[in-house]
Amino acid sequence: MITIGFAAAVAVGTGLLSLPLATRSGQRAELVDALFTATSAVCVTGLVTVDTGSYWSGFGQAVILLLIQAGGLGIMTLATLFTVLLSRRLGLRARFLAQAETKSLTLTDVRGVVRRIVLFSLVSEAVVAVVLTTRFATAYDAPFGAALYDGVFHAVSAFNNAGFSTNADSLIGHVTDPWINLTVAAAVILGGLGFPVVFELTRYWRRPELWSVMTRITVTLTVTLLALGTIVFTLAEFSNPRTFGPLDGPEKLLAAFFASTMTRTAGFNSVDIGAMRPESLLASDVLMFIGGGSAGTAGGIKVTTFGLLAFVLWSEMRGETQVNVGHRRIPPSNQRQALAIALLSVGAVATATFLLLAVTPHRLDVVLFEVVSAFGTVGLSTGITGSLPPGANLLLVLLMFAGRIGPLTLASALALRDRNRRFELPEERTIVG
Repeated sequence: MITIGFAAAVAVGTGLLSLPLATRSGQRAELVDALFTATSAVCVTGLVTVDTGSYWSGFGQAVILLLIQAGGLGIMTLATLFTVLLSRRLGLRARFLAQAETKSLTLTDVRGVVRRIVLFSLVSEAVVAVVLTTRFATAYDAPFGAALYDGVFHAVSAFNNAGFSTNADSLIGHVTDPWINLTVAAAVILGGLGFPVVFELTRYWRRPELWSVMTRITVTLTVTLLALGTIVFTLAEFSNPRTFGPLDGPEKLLAAFFASTMTRTAGFNSVDIGAMRPESLLASDVLMFIGGGSAGTAGGIKVTTFGLLAFVLWSEMRGETQVNVGHRRIPPSNQRQALAIALLSVGAVATATFLLLAVTPHRLDVVLFEVVSAFGTVGLSTGITGSLPPGANLLLVLLMFAGRIGPLTLASALALRDRNRRFELPEERTIVG
């Protein structure tokens, strides 16, 4: 149902963006461009084949903004909200669907969770919009109407980790502006933490000992990856004359922190990605693949998946039979889920990279960056998206869609039903490694 819901949203968005009203020229957009943009918006990715600000009309940009909001909140979350508002009750099936989308751990609190998600999202976006609008109007002498429009658009795009911008060069023109960079980065981090983690932090932010395993892993890895990314980008791009070279010391750190944050699946950029050095692209690939928190607006395999695999490896190296995080034991089913998501994701990225290399003349590092960006619903690009052939764009569409709904969710939907064995086979160990 979740797969069908997102597919339906993509189909509706494609239809609306295919209308002549959606483009500035008044002519129908190419079907591939409409499909690609709609998928990118619903999957909160940010990759585009045409420039958002100059190609799409006000109607088209409004459609994109609504698709971003719908994709960020989740089709099933919105459907559940409407059910609550209209009928004041939830059936068991509706509760299960909402639980799957919001990652709520119990069925009894789905209604309250959905309400808090919507309220939290709208309030966060409003605060970010106010800050950005004020900055655009006062520091850049933009008319209030234009400043308000850009502020709202970038606020919704940032909180939902979408990366869509009305500027052709994203936020490169504001690379030295801490107000815009830090505000957008804060919105990206807040939206990417995941709603359960944010709600738990608001209750127990002074008592880390009460945090759940998911919150501990998410917060710890988020801070760690942001710091490591900032250090790596600073060192790799410090003397690059096409990126950080012209900036002074504090501005280099700001640009590095912004780049580290955006690779967590946001998609904005304050420097030219195509001018980055290969080591920076590789570091970006790793960060984009890991992604952000579960049940939030971020993509990737999620920091919880990566963290669980790290604890599995640590326990195996220490010879322990159980995987423990803090004072909690991780069940084998959780470990298998993390392993399945990671392996399916690696397979999808490797296959797509091979296919794109076969049909395009671009280098491996550039193609891999594009593939990971699409699958991780990041939206960063070295600039090759618009020049790819239609077949390659359709492949990226599939990657964005699979990356948004989750490889494990897609595999489960295709499996149609569970198969439970009623017997166990004799155990036999094999040589590993």
